[in-house]
Amino acid sequence: MDPMQERFRHLTRRHFFGRTATGLGAAALGSLLSGDAQAADPMAGLPHFAPKAKRVIYLFQSGGPSQMELFDYKPRLVDKYKTELPESIRMGQRLTGMSSTQSTFPVVPSRFQFAQHGQNGAWVSELLPHTAKIVDKIAIVKSIFTEAINHDPAVTFLQTGSQIAGRPSIGSWMVYGLGAAAKNLPGFVVMISPGGGGGGQPLYDRLWGSGFLPTRYQGVKFRSVGDPVLYLRDPDGFSREDRRAYLDTLSELNQAKAAELGDPEISTRISQYEMAFQMQSSVPELVDLSKESAATVDSYGPDARKPGTFAYNCLMARRLAERGVRFIQLYHRDWDHHGGLQDGLPKRCKETDQPAAALIKDLEARGMLEDTLVLWGGEFGRTVYCQGRLTEKDYGRDHHPRCFTMWMAGGGVKPGLVLGETDDYSYNITADPVHVHDLQATIMHLMGVDHTRLTFRFAGRYFRLTDVHGNVARKLLA
Repeated sequence: MDPMQERFRHLTRRHFFGRTATGLGAAALGSLLSGDAQAADPMAGLPHFAPKAKRVIYLFQSGGPSQMELFDYKPRLVDKYKTELPESIRMGQRLTGMSSTQSTFPVVPSRFQFAQHGQNGAWVSELLPHTAKIVDKIAIVKSIFTEAINHDPAVTFLQTGSQIAGRPSIGSWMVYGLGAAAKNLPGFVVMISPGGGGGGQPLYDRLWGSGFLPTRYQGVKFRSVGDPVLYLRDPDGFSREDRRAYLDTLSELNQAKAAELGDPEISTRISQYEMAFQMQSSVPELVDLSKESAATVDSYGPDARKPGTFAYNCLMARRLAERGVRFIQLYHRDWDHHGGLQDGLPKRCKETDQPAAALIKDLEARGMLEDTLVLWGGEFGRTVYCQGRLTEKDYGRDHHPRCFTMWMAGGGVKPGLVLGETDDYSYNITADPVHVHDLQATIMHLMGVDHTRLTFRFAGRYFRLTDVHGNVARKLLA
């Protein structure tokens, strides 16, 4: 191929306009460049006000935990067992494809016992004995609601503010706006535990992706098998000094290419190579539990020494928080109980209850809870009626976006609070509704960010995590 034709083949539209000095090129460049190039310093003016939280640990329970079996106690349902869900409660609200063919919607009360705990007498299920002991340290929100009724759009909505894939994740927004405090670890780290059932909905990397933000802000997923990050070890015969010299030379080449093309992703590549070099030392130290006391490790439960478990990931989350990681996201799968709830739900609770409670107590003991925001919850709740065949030994519940429960702790959240109310069927919210965008706005507020002001220009308009919606849930604030 002719050298000039080869050159033009690799010349992108952006680079063509970027290399045009005047006239059309200068005008087009202004419209094509991303907000990252237009706002040279995304941290300018941030935080917008004094933050209550310096970091976030988000314990995402993928699949939709049943609020009625865990926190939203409905004793009157006992007398309504097997009766039809009244149309006055359902009010024609949509159903999933899994329930749409049902001719009957029999009400099923929880088959698990509840008791009141803490100074406020919060109702907590027998399935969560460790969480019950920390109710005075957490805020239980029973009135979260979403617009999505199926898993993928619902999880995407919680993580990115949109049901349509492609937007930046909340962790990416936080690191974009506030920067990464840790110098030798990523600003945004993700860990996944499978759930003992081995099933659950798939979790895609885009859920912690940077979307249209520069890729330096995407989450880094730590693996559960082998080294947490690939290529931490240098090949045999390749010393640390060799690696340093190699990266220095590579950086010079990349800087020359960045100067030539003006592509911000080349700068990202340079910084990521350097971060990888730092992580060769920081990650092995991170996962070395030899300096943790036996009492601390044991407090997270019997699985705390098994990489890949929720207990181990909770302990890692505290260690990551200590080392300055801005946003830490743990996903635990297999909460999707369309059937077999009576058997499956206790197992998921046993895997997660003690570690989550231990994390709160561990952070508090180290003086970190006051500036660490911790969240627990899934993408939606479950229906009061049984999906499928109802028996004396088994029942299941379908997806329910109209109301579900999450809890929050630390980082400026009012401890001991129980916010929100639902009707007797845990079907509709009757007081203090908190939309997904409200939740996201509140998280950002606690981190010192005005959700209406953290924006990024893309495709001709400014985007934000909460789109054009969202209000801070001020009753949650301490």
